[in-house]
Amino acid sequence: MRVSTRFETRIPQSYAEKNRLVPAQGFEPWTIGLKDRCSNQAELRRQIPADCPNFDACAIARLSCGRPIQRCSLPRVKAWVVRELGGPESLRLEEVEPSELAAGMVRIKVRAAAINFPDVLMVAGLYQEKPQLPFIPGVEVSGEVIGAPAASGLNPGDRVMAMLDHGGLTRGGFAEIADAAPSSITRMPDKMTFEDAAGFTLIYQTGWFGLHRRAHLEAGETLLVHAGAGGVGSAAIQLGKAAGATVIATAGSDAKVKVCLELGADHALNYKTQDFVEEVKRITGGRGADVVYDPVGGDVYDRSTKCIAFEGRIVVVGFTSGRIPQAATNHVLIKNYSVVGLHWGLYTRRAPELIPPATRALLDLYEAGQIKPYISTRLSLSQAPRALAMVAEGKSTGKVILTV
Repeated sequence: MRVSTRFETRIPQSYAEKNRLVPAQGFEPWTIGLKDRCSNQAELRRQIPADCPNFDACAIARLSCGRPIQRCSLPRVKAWVVRELGGPESLRLEEVEPSELAAGMVRIKVRAAAINFPDVLMVAGLYQEKPQLPFIPGVEVSGEVIGAPAASGLNPGDRVMAMLDHGGLTRGGFAEIADAAPSSITRMPDKMTFEDAAGFTLIYQTGWFGLHRRAHLEAGETLLVHAGAGGVGSAAIQLGKAAGATVIATAGSDAKVKVCLELGADHALNYKTQDFVEEVKRITGGRGADVVYDPVGGDVYDRSTKCIAFEGRIVVVGFTSGRIPQAATNHVLIKNYSVVGLHWGLYTRRAPELIPPATRALLDLYEAGQIKPYISTRLSLSQAPRALAMVAEGKSTGKVILTV
């Protein structure tokens, strides 16, 4: 019997107690969990009492004796697995047998997954957080709920976006299903597409916390965004404009400069052919940028200290250049500016109460049309290594999305 989804169907408590039935793991007491596929309904009928109110369902997950129903299980799913660290070519497409849904977790049928630079670093073993091998990469997904604990407030079929933690072979995004903690899940607005949802959380949360909590960007200030055509940079341009700032963006080609202008930047500079330090000084009348948003590091950070305003703030977001710069603290003192770091993931552990208000504010901006993920490339799940290579080599703009 083929069933389209998984759900919980309530049975009378008196009946369950009479027949000594125990609830399926992850389900509310006195419910029957319907699984995605049952290969042998006749076998199940022999194990389910004939007077069960849900006799035709497929199936009670476990009987009172603890004997599992052997022939009712989730089908294998396709997933890109990392078994040894390396480049995008180290990914292996496998058919993975999903484990039973862990208590308290939510299982999602993945519809879209985003490629982020941290995915590149994790696959290579260079990220600050190193998942235990084997793991499935991909920290951001959107999709539909398959199963969820009652306490989560989520129901099968709910459209959601989620952040993942790579804990085993069902918690990465480059797969057909993914398990996520309820606290990392957000319901999608009705008009939001799965592709937008997959590319939304990480870049906009990073931008919101970087610009508003760390840099305290104010209307009328000048914001300098490096790598403005990238995922993180494109979000910062939009958030800067929404905050009422004058936005100057840098990028590494004329085509990417054009993207920055399309995203709303007031000025866009090709840092390979223009001296952005002199240009920023010219645009600001010699004052410099009040806030510098830097996901690049290396020489870009070093040069940014030459065009930072009095009481300016440099927000260190990452090091895509490959070189971690050293801050000259004497220069920080003499010019009276601040250098602040941003590791957004740390907020999920140290100050999780700050994330829901940011999420509400960001979704309001999305629904008002002020922010929208810039998606340059859409590829199928089967092309995950190609998508990862595009981001690793700096050949992409905005977000690269895998569709499932």
